[in-house]
Amino acid sequence: MLRLNFLLLLAVMGSAMVLVHSQYQSRRLYTELHRAIAESRQLETEHQRLQVQKRAQATPLRVERLARDRLKMHIATPAITQYVTDDGSAPGAAPRTAGGQP
Repeated sequence: MLRLNFLLLLAVMGSAMVLVHSQYQSRRLYTELHRAIAESRQLETEHQRLQVQKRAQATPLRVERLARDRLKMHIATPAITQYVTDDGSAPGAAPRTAGGQP
C-alpha cells in the first residue's frame, strides 16, 4: 500500500509540474503575441509615415528641381530639338524583299 501511495504521489507531482509548465508557456506565448501585435502596429505606423515622406519627395516640382540642379539637365525646347528622319534602311542592313526573306 505504501508503494501505491508513493507511486500516486509521484504521478500527482508530475502532473502538477506539467500543469505549471504549460501555464508558464501559455503566459509566455500570450505575452509574446501581444508584443508582436504592438510591434506590428508600430511598423504599420512607420510604413505609413514613410509612404507620406515618399510622396512628398516625389512631387514633380521637386524632381524637376533636382534634375536641373544636381544632374544639370534642362527642359527641351524647339531651339535645341534635333529631328531625325528614317529613310527605311538601317546602316549595314540587307534590303528586304517581299515575303520577309532577304
